[in-house]
Amino acid sequence: MRAEPISPERLAERVAELVVAAGASAAEANGAADINAEANAGADSWTRVAIDGAPGSGTAELAAAVEALLAAAGRPVLRISAGDFLRPRSLRLEYGREDPDVFYAEWLDVKGLMREVFDPLAAGGSGRVLPTLWDAERDRASRAQYVELPPGGVLVMEGPLLFGVGFPFDVSVHLSLSRGALARRTPEAMAWTLPAYARYDAEVDPSRAASLTARMDDPRHPALLFF
Repeated sequence: MRAEPISPERLAERVAELVVAAGASAAEANGAADINAEANAGADSWTRVAIDGAPGSGTAELAAAVEALLAAAGRPVLRISAGDFLRPRSLRLEYGREDPDVFYAEWLDVKGLMREVFDPLAAGGSGRVLPTLWDAERDRASRAQYVELPPGGVLVMEGPLLFGVGFPFDVSVHLSLSRGALARRTPEAMAWTLPAYARYDAEVDPSRAASLTARMDDPRHPALLFF
């Protein structure tokens, strides 16, 4: 494994370049990407992006930075959070409040995300997406209105444990934390989730599965990881 220091701003630019490359056949043919490519590149489809990482890795911040870059380049963008697509509390806590295996496999509403987000953005889809599904704080449906993501648009989804469940991402980014950094940044009340992230690393190996992986132990000084 090789690590290459990178600034947070340049990291966001690298992700945006990957997104444009994935959505633009011209950029793919030339083997390069430019976030200022014409806005209608890849206009017959959507580009679906994952920014995966444990809480404390900076997924929300990177997703927002990538959204801003793409929007400035004329690409329609919809940014969503996995935290807005959790299953109801009665199902998440059915086997107790601190079960890391249930947290790993059962908290995220995979079927709801497929139905309300990914299916509409598949080939021939409507582009009509539900940006939030469940309000976990109030434990009730969010009652959000559907939004239209036009063809050529970009979906950016951020959150933990996004790989290995069948989501059809075109670009996948993993923000990695060392075991020590993960423990330090995990609130004491959520320390029981740490075995779930260890299981994720062992079973999915997100650092190698991603299109791009960055070590985020110091969010001010990320490092790209190459395997």
